[in-house]
Amino acid sequence: METLAARAPRRGRPPRPRAGLADTRELLLRAGLETLTEKGFAAAGLETILVRAGVPKGSFYHYFDSKEAFGLALIARYGDFFARKLDRHLCNPALTPLARMHTFVDDAKAGMARFGYRRGCLIGNLGQEMGALPESFRAQLQATFADWQRRLAACLAQAQQAGELAPAVDVQQVAAFFWIGWEGAVLRSKLEQSPEPLDVFARFFFAGFNAR
Repeated sequence: METLAARAPRRGRPPRPRAGLADTRELLLRAGLETLTEKGFAAAGLETILVRAGVPKGSFYHYFDSKEAFGLALIARYGDFFARKLDRHLCNPALTPLARMHTFVDDAKAGMARFGYRRGCLIGNLGQEMGALPESFRAQLQATFADWQRRLAACLAQAQQAGELAPAVDVQQVAAFFWIGWEGAVLRSKLEQSPEPLDVFARFFFAGFNAR
């Protein structure tokens, strides 16, 4: 089985575009995200992704120079998608800052349940596999986590201004703690096929605010 980590690319004629080259590239990215959030990068078969996208095998390299380039594009796409999800919740002016965080957690839990806990976080999955991945992935994964942390820290700073969080709290450290713990909880929920790890983490995380 050919995996995304394999080398020796084979080039071929591009497929007949469904609605243009951009649409075919989009199909590959979408299929890649679905597959990698379930199986990870090292175990994901290129054939599986191509069948899922409905794209002929020989044309993959018409859209991506290499499998490494494909992986980097997937990281960027997932990072942007998740950043928009965070902003939708954490920037919602109709809710208090801490309530916004609760809605994000609830939405993320519902998303995992919707797919039967088969899909996790692409960025977290790749971080777990980093020892077997191209080194170019490391900086992009770190930058993605830093971006998410920055968005959460901004919401926590607003919680301080609203009196929901003590002024002395280091919001950068709390945001870092959240993502470290949350990614671990997502991994355990996927492993156990249960929301319990997410609930345990969220319960103790938010309890810390009540104990300030």
